[in-house]
Amino acid sequence: MNAPRLLILALAALALQGCLAKAAVGVVTLPVKAVSAGVDAATTSQSEADEKRGRDFRKREERIGKLDRDYDRQMERCADGDDEACEKAQALRAEMKALLEGGPEGD
Repeated sequence: MNAPRLLILALAALALQGCLAKAAVGVVTLPVKAVSAGVDAATTSQSEADEKRGRDFRKREERIGKLDRDYDRQMERCADGDDEACEKAQALRAEMKALLEGGPEGD
């Protein structure tokens, strides 16, 4: 009767040994995985930075295009003698100049 019990006990010990080893590896690698996830979340990849720069550039170009159209309309009104339109045109021109000098990021 002791032989079957010893056999079961030996098999259980072997089976549990794999589980314990797996659990130990999980406990050891958990801090490494946590730090790695934190670093990934805190850093921006080069492709992500390039995409953001491209979006910023397109937004800047769209804004300059809108300002240019508004500037042309105000200049037409200014030519017709509308002093307020002349002032608006000057303000629009100054904003366009600032965007053109600032570069893609608007610096």
